[in-house]
Amino acid sequence: MKTFKSIMSWVLPIVVGLLVAMVIRHFIFTMVRVDGPSMEPNLDDNERVAVVKTAKIQHLSVIVFNAYQVDPDARSKTVKYVKRVIGMPGDTVKSEDGRLYVNGKLVPQKFISQYERTQGTTNWDLSTLENRYSWNLKTTKVPKHSYFVLGDHRSVSNDSRYWGFVPANKVLGVVKVPFWDSNKTKRHNINSISY
Repeated sequence: MKTFKSIMSWVLPIVVGLLVAMVIRHFIFTMVRVDGPSMEPNLDDNERVAVVKTAKIQHLSVIVFNAYQVDPDARSKTVKYVKRVIGMPGDTVKSEDGRLYVNGKLVPQKFISQYERTQGTTNWDLSTLENRYSWNLKTTKVPKHSYFVLGDHRSVSNDSRYWGFVPANKVLGVVKVPFWDSNKTKRHNINSISY
């Protein structure tokens, strides 16, 4: 009996610790790795960031979502994309000469350079994108329970301009750059920007 109590005195805390970690990871936050250059200069390829599952999504929040059945080219059921929310449900979105307009108002984009805003991009609105890429949604606004997302480096980003909207039930959470990251500007551009 003494041996059993001795074993349980160290096994029980390990089991409880693992259960707490699983609950936190499943319901509160997890870590993900950024894959590719689409969020440069604010997030780099292979960078690890926190995803807060309980954070409220706002305009310009950076989110992680499961891209399977969102992007037709996403073949794996576990592929995750990191993008910035531009349009919320009910919003109109358009781009003219690298300037973004949501509901007719200019969106400040100080978090990226003129080059990242304009290089390789065209003028568009939701209707022209729908026609160009055959979304078959017949909408001029972001649908209910959906988001319109873009990468920060527009010329290399595979985003809502090509495959449409991200359903809210595919969103895993809001990206936060950890406090130990030494780049204060990057932390601000990911963690604090909204309009």
